[in-house]
Amino acid sequence: MSSDHVDLLRNRGIQVTAQRLAVLHAVASEPHITADRVAEIVRAEIGAISLQSVYDALNLLLSEGVIRRFQPAGSPARFEDRVDDNHHHLICRLCGRVVDVDCAAGRAPCLTAVDEQGYEIDEAEVAYWGRCPSCVTKSRSKALSASRRRRHRKESGRPSVPGRAHRRSGSKPSGR
Repeated sequence: MSSDHVDLLRNRGIQVTAQRLAVLHAVASEPHITADRVAEIVRAEIGAISLQSVYDALNLLLSEGVIRRFQPAGSPARFEDRVDDNHHHLICRLCGRVVDVDCAAGRAPCLTAVDEQGYEIDEAEVAYWGRCPSCVTKSRSKALSASRRRRHRKESGRPSVPGRAHRRSGSKPSGR
């Protein structure tokens, strides 16, 4: 366990326990981690712990500002220990990979509502959605391979309909 984590909890007035330290260590070790993954890491580190105990520790750390929670649409909640700045997330639509991106405005909130309707706004969540570099490369490779297969079929006189067997003219269908 990191003495930095022990000091962090003590400075926030949080009682230091093996479970809380293990949960904090898991969040710090894997950015954008889910609660289920936190539980896996904690179990490997300290042994048995219930998912409820993991959520209890996560919620305590959240309420004390030690960690941050965000939930991309269609995904489970994710946790991170990067809490000292205003940043956003890039999320891959294909594989779900999440990475941090610094806010262009710098300070929160980085967006201004047209009509605040009496609210005192202190945060704006921004998520950028797209495809990560790995998924872009895979997509391009698949498209290139498909294009090469179509060109090869065309050059060899094979039908371009996928899944249809090639029959030479004049040959009899087999098995009929």
